[in-house]
Amino acid sequence: MKQSVTLNKVTKFIGLGFFSTLKALFTGKLEKEDFRDFLRKVVVPILSIILFIGLWHAGAKKLYNIEAEYKINKALTEQGQAEADAMAACIASGDVSCQPNTLPSPVQVWESYRSLLRDHNIISADKAAFKEKTAALNAKRIADGKDPITYTGRPSFVDQIFTSLKTVFAGFLLALLIAVPIGIIIGLSKTLRSSFNWLIQIFKPVSPVVWLLLVFMIVKTMTKDSNSDSAFIISFISVGLCSMWATLVNTAMGVASVDKDYINVAKVLKLGAFQKVFKVILPSSLPLIFTGLRITLSVAWMVLIAIELLAQSPGLGSFVWEEFQNGANDSNSKIIVAMFVIGIIGFLLDRLMLTVQNMVSFNKNDGI
Repeated sequence: MKQSVTLNKVTKFIGLGFFSTLKALFTGKLEKEDFRDFLRKVVVPILSIILFIGLWHAGAKKLYNIEAEYKINKALTEQGQAEADAMAACIASGDVSCQPNTLPSPVQVWESYRSLLRDHNIISADKAAFKEKTAALNAKRIADGKDPITYTGRPSFVDQIFTSLKTVFAGFLLALLIAVPIGIIIGLSKTLRSSFNWLIQIFKPVSPVVWLLLVFMIVKTMTKDSNSDSAFIISFISVGLCSMWATLVNTAMGVASVDKDYINVAKVLKLGAFQKVFKVILPSSLPLIFTGLRITLSVAWMVLIAIELLAQSPGLGSFVWEEFQNGANDSNSKIIVAMFVIGIIGFLLDRLMLTVQNMVSFNKNDGI
């Protein structure tokens, strides 16, 4: 009954709609509890965003002024008053060649975001034109048993996002296929848990850099005479090995903590080993397994950026590193755009896993 009342209140709040809520607020017809919900869900988040942008803008302006003053004083010290005045005039004019290269403002980041989208549209048009131009030739090459001619131009920012997503999902799938079966086997036996605990505790904190180097050595040896994309293989295997440990530990814990009454019922019903695992143990372990999978996906996304950066494989990590080395006036802005994109995608991936968990688990979770 209490849950129904709460659901009705939530439905009522949602049903009011934003503008209806504002109308009820200004006419004094909004209930006290709905008003608190309105403040908590709408007003406070908006104010926090405004505060964040305001602090960011103030900090960027302060750093800009410090850097500008430094450049002017340096010109004064090394070249005299005339050059210092020229530097000050150049900075004031907005000339790109002499602008301080420091923390960009929100406006500069927004402009870089729009610039990246325009660049993506240009590259997409070039790809479409190339595909149309080479369609007949590629059809002939395929008919002759030859490889088609592929577009070799630079990838756009959006292309690199999709490359990173493909890599992280491949690494996540690898982690799932390794960690869940091993976790189930270890969880079923105290002896195996004791035997493999040392290995888990040693390899779990190993840095992505070390995993990358190890995988690089093995994959390079195994793919010497292969035409496969070794950079992608190295990246997703490294991601999988770095991120699988949370799922492995949580699966083993979930299996080990299954209620003994369930195991006894399985024995009474004379279920086979596979039936017991799939009908009793796995359903009971799902909450902990999915908690591990959520952590694994989050870790996979974080280490992916570092691995792409180190391996120089296509993706967001490579994009950030190239912009950092580029040192152009808008490079810092583009790096911050990538930072926001990485954070937003990480949040959406976590929400995706939470939704799947709620769909397949009896224990619903609206966790953070």
